[in-house]
Amino acid sequence: MGPVMIDVAGLELTTEDRERLGHPLVGGIILFARNYESPEQLLALTLSIRALRSPALLIAVDHEGGRVQRFREGFSAIPTMRAFGKLWESDQAKAKEIVKKTGYLIGAELLAHAVDFSFAPVLDLDYGESSVIGDRSFHRDPAIVTALARELIGGFAEAGMGWVGKHFPGHGFVRGDSHHEVPIDNRSFDEIERDDLLPFRELARLGMGGIMPAHVIYPDVDALPAGFSSFWLKDILRDQLEFKGVVFSDDLSMEGASTAGGVVERAAAALSAGCDMVLLCNNSQQADKLLSGLKSEPDTDSIARFEQMRGCGTPALALKSNPRYVTAVDAMKRANIA
Repeated sequence: MGPVMIDVAGLELTTEDRERLGHPLVGGIILFARNYESPEQLLALTLSIRALRSPALLIAVDHEGGRVQRFREGFSAIPTMRAFGKLWESDQAKAKEIVKKTGYLIGAELLAHAVDFSFAPVLDLDYGESSVIGDRSFHRDPAIVTALARELIGGFAEAGMGWVGKHFPGHGFVRGDSHHEVPIDNRSFDEIERDDLLPFRELARLGMGGIMPAHVIYPDVDALPAGFSSFWLKDILRDQLEFKGVVFSDDLSMEGASTAGGVVERAAAALSAGCDMVLLCNNSQQADKLLSGLKSEPDTDSIARFEQMRGCGTPALALKSNPRYVTAVDAMKRANIA
């Protein structure tokens, strides 16, 4: 399996999609709302992707809840993570119970449609500054973020799905949106370590399957954005936090990645810094340029990590007769969390 994750244009694979996904540098595919029409169509698409290669490509999606939920009609409506943080403030036991059932629902529904994992949970703290993070965050308090994320991933694990924490070492403090600019976080390492790093540190100890670094520069620590920084990815994430899972870059087409040069240079810099797999989304011409220009040898450690991200769940036809799933759906409806 290769170190590149790309996307496809529509509801089914085109000839161009199949050629691109067959490239040896490709190891995964990320799906978007444009790839979804119905549960039946999604399953047909993912099964066609799985049939292309052996071992099969990893299939991922951003399916966090709230405004970042790619599959809607036919899937459970997932609240914002902020809703669980608010519930925690009034009823911790209920918040833990419902967020765990939510994690199970997300995992069970994705796996039933042959999607391996979601890029979740968001572990950023909500400082009230970042519009791109905002209600995607559980809370400002790192202890509450950690506690709720622990329950969410417990639900993922019960369903058989892995998880990817983001955006290391924390994107919530800066106002800038890394999709459109290069955000700068001028805090010291000690400040970041005291607050933002806590959820990542604790969940790494629990065997978090993947982490996605932020396209944010922390100039007091390193001149490079975290996703291109060997200090952040090797010295801190691998050595200090002892993280053993997959490091996925954030989308290389984002403006926050522009400091590393063109698309080939961005991918090479991210892989050199410590990423196992790089994402490139929403630009097929750039994807072709990346696949033709990137020089990358297979990494046995990365390949072994990729295999740990494969999901194993209940087939779609059997899901609605699964007592645990039915109980989780009912609990979510009764909780009435928006």
